[in-house]
Amino acid sequence: MLQFEFFDLNDRFKKLDERNPLVSFNRLIDWDNFRSTLNIVRNKVLKSNEGRKFFDVVLMFKMLILQHLYNVSDNQIEYQIRGRYFFCRFLDLTPSARAPDAKMIWLFREPLTHLKLIRIFFYDFGYRLNEQYYQVRKGQNVDARFADALKQLNNKEENKQISSPP
Repeated sequence: MLQFEFFDLNDRFKKLDERNPLVSFNRLIDWDNFRSTLNIVRNKVLKSNEGRKFFDVVLMFKMLILQHLYNVSDNQIEYQIRGRYFFCRFLDLTPSARAPDAKMIWLFREPLTHLKLIRIFFYDFGYRLNEQYYQVRKGQNVDARFADALKQLNNKEENKQISSPP
């Protein structure tokens, strides 16, 4: 069995970071500029300190950015964050860190949508990237699944008879 050392993991992250545009986003964008406006979502007074604690608003916004860029659902972004190192790196999460689930993402996005702020945030994000000579092109993850192909039931002569007019 192979054993990995600390430097092996550092080398792996370094190589991943060289081709990861999300790492560039973290260098180019001052995410704290979004914080004060994003805190509008969290302005309600809590009745008690019980229950799940809120995640950082910038972390949640970055999750919405990932979701938007990769065109995935709340459940799928939750899964992708658990399975992709470069998503974790973009969000400043370790692979073992607790990450927001699909319900928390939805609960964060809904007030932004209701207040009509989400489009403004995405526009602002795109504008900040354009200032740095980057252009965002949305992609999508492809989920490959195998399925049985349809079997041809007719032979060539039968197909000719079907397609020719009477």
